[in-house]
Amino acid sequence: MSEAKPQALKPVRFNAFQMNTPSHQSPGLWRHPRSDSAGYASARYWVELAQLLEAGGFDAIFLADVLGAYDVYGGNLDAALKHGVQLPLNDPLALVPLIAHATTRLGIGVTAAVTYEHPYTFARRMSTLDHLSGGRVGWNIVTGYLDSAARNLGQERQLGHDARYDLADEYLDVVYKLWEQSWDEDAVVRDRERGVYTDPSRVHPINHRGAYYTVPGIHLCEPSPQRTPFLYQAGASPRGLAFAARHAEATFVSGPTKSIVGRYVDSARAAVQAAGRDQAALRVYAQALVVVGATEGEAQARLREYEEYIDIEASLTLLSGWTGVDFSRYGLDDTVEYIDTEAGRSALASLSVADPSRRWTVREAARFIGLGGRGPVIVGDATHVADQLIAWLDETGIDGFNLAFALPYEDMQGVVELVVPELKRRGRYRDDKGSATLREQLLGTGPRLAPDHPGRQVRIEEPPTDTSLRSAA
Repeated sequence: MSEAKPQALKPVRFNAFQMNTPSHQSPGLWRHPRSDSAGYASARYWVELAQLLEAGGFDAIFLADVLGAYDVYGGNLDAALKHGVQLPLNDPLALVPLIAHATTRLGIGVTAAVTYEHPYTFARRMSTLDHLSGGRVGWNIVTGYLDSAARNLGQERQLGHDARYDLADEYLDVVYKLWEQSWDEDAVVRDRERGVYTDPSRVHPINHRGAYYTVPGIHLCEPSPQRTPFLYQAGASPRGLAFAARHAEATFVSGPTKSIVGRYVDSARAAVQAAGRDQAALRVYAQALVVVGATEGEAQARLREYEEYIDIEASLTLLSGWTGVDFSRYGLDDTVEYIDTEAGRSALASLSVADPSRRWTVREAARFIGLGGRGPVIVGDATHVADQLIAWLDETGIDGFNLAFALPYEDMQGVVELVVPELKRRGRYRDDKGSATLREQLLGTGPRLAPDHPGRQVRIEEPPTDTSLRSAA
């Protein structure tokens, strides 16, 4: 009887968590003398960062975004503007062609809210980017959480939390019909002799009529390498988790302890299975900040240096926007309790349930999220950091990390030059298999959505009859 082969150890995977702004999730660190974040508006900044990440074998550069400003703290924009809290903020989608041209393998995840752009125009934009990147683009589906965004787009306030997900479900149905069903695989024939570029019989109007959208026509783009871009989503509320279970191919979690991250992973995978999909196909990334040095002492000194630049008011401005709670009304020594709001429901919850015996003060919460957001800060030399990353991976069931930063290039450079070689030495880092679509790289499957994914199940509708049109009017 032959011996069973040992099971391969799960590799650590990395995304770089970035934003097209000088200050992302460490809102005071732009003041650091070595910070290069002010270069965010230049092409060179993003090209050099993307090439570093590709050299380090990262899965993707993941670009966060909001379509509004953090005006909850103090009831105005003063603190956000003063401290540079995700302001100024440029469009993440415009970076995709730039990064795609500078790299050959790196995935490019972009955040776009379903609540503020019509699905017909958005579908064309994403198909274009998927073509230009050779199938390396992913979409982080968000519903938005800032009333300031809604007001600037003609609404009094954003839809309620669960109503935003109802709209999002229909939005996804529309874009799936456009991406997956409108054009047959063999629609584009490019027959020079007959003078036929596209066979009209193989292109179909989607005839969508729903509660939120009416889209009768065809998709304007021929099928891109992935058709549907790789899908990220990070819903943490019960409604958000149900939405992610139906649609997401990768999801994100932020939490200060392994226990809360592990519980989220278990619930996310169970929800995916309950939705009729293969739970093993879901990639889960946990947010973390890695502070690494050539020695343990150097890493700890770097952490102390970073901590000197934590900006309490800037952190509370960010936390107020995430939660909808104006923290300017609280004293720094007041305790933080979980407050259910129509904005983000996970920010306070992740703190309050992480350790039921602990009551976070406002000051403690601000200092915690002021360096790398809501995930852990992992500090040490390459050996110690690798130990901690592997422990988080093995003990929580995550697949990898969404790496935040204090200094955008320097922190990623430390991971690439110190941590990645140590993980490779241990056989715990992903193999670079060359260029492929993002879906192929992350899931090890083909470029298309899995057959059990709802995006592959949608069907375009028959055009309405005259009678139905009259009755609808």
